Formats: sequence, structure tokens, C-alpha cells
Amino acid sequence: MTRAAIFDAVRQAARPGLFNDKGYVTALDNLLDAFGVPRADVGQRSLSPAGEALIQKWEGYAKDIGADRVRSYPDPATGGAPWTIGWGSTGSDIGPDTIWTKAQAQARFREHVAEFGEGVRKAIGAAPTTQAQQDAMTSLAYNIGLMNFARSTLLKKHKDGDYAGAAQQFAVWNRANGKVMNGLTDRRADEARMYRGEG
Repeated sequence: MTRAAIFDAVRQAARPGLFNDKGYVTALDNLLDAFGVPRADVGQRSLSPAGEALIQKWEGYAKDIGADRVRSYPDPATGGAPWTIGWGSTGSDIGPDTIWTKAQAQARFREHVAEFGEGVRKAIGAAPTTQAQQDAMTSLAYNIGLMNFARSTLLKKHKDGDYAGAAQQFAVWNRANGKVMNGLTDRRADEARMYRGEG
């Protein structure tokens, strides 16, 4: 049964005027999210606090040098570029000697997750997607890049409605420069759990 069909059934069974109350509609939406019923309105949804926390957990806040400052660090796979700072932020303005305040790092992180969230929404298109699925895919894209995500078998399977197959595809993305990275293996397992709605 689709989300729309569930809403229609509840609307017919509910007392008159109940669905004029946005609070009840939001409550039903949240309940259906909790049960993993896909949404079709992906274009209206942004990264949730749980999705943001997942990204920050795995990106970490490395090289905190105290006094509310953080230093850039090299890519673990290359030992150099791309230089990274804060919660996984990269860019042409970040080099080996870059130092930012925590506020700068947080501002860049929010800017980047907004870009990646929008890119993931566009790549998903109209495919039914739960909040947890979108959060997990945004975390993956934030780490592997939007181009890689857009060409991935994971996205294709998701758009085809093969959610079990898509969840298995997270494990494919555990290499950097051709080498299996334990941290990436663990991150992918965490993202797959979120995608499946397991937390």
C-alpha cells in the first residue's frame, strides 16, 4: 500500500475536519516514516538531525588544536590533497596550513550538507524515499561525491524500488585509492543500517 493510499484511507475513516489540522497530518507523516513507508515528496525534505549527526560522527572533528580552533589534515588515502578541515570539508581555500574557528567549520559543514542534500534529492527524483533512506544516501554522497553517487548501482536499485539490494550496495564503497579502509567499511555498515530504518 502506498503512502498516498494510507492517507486516503485514514482521511476517510477520520472525523470530519481532522485533516484540516496540520499537526495531525504531520503526526501521521512521522508515524509512517517510523514504519519505513516511503515518501514521494523527496524534493521537500532536507537532511534530518539524525542524518547530520551520522555524517559528523564519521567525518569526525579531527585536529582540534584548542582555543576554539581546528587545523586542516591530509587525505588519509593520499597523504596530501584534498586537504580537509572540520567535519570533512574540502575546497580550494583549504591547504596544509589552514586554521579555522569551530564556527567557521560548522558554517562550512552546513553549507556543504545543504549542497549534498539538494544533489541527492535531484538524483533520487520522484522515487519514493523515507527520511532515513535520504539521510543515509546523503551521508554516502558527502563521502564519495555526488557524481559517484549519481552513477552508482545503489541509486539505480533505490529508484527501481529494490531497497534490499540498495542497502547491500553501501558495502561496495569501502575503498580509497583502491585500498579497503576499515573506517569506510564501518561507516558503510552504519549508513546501511540507517537506510534500512534500523537506526
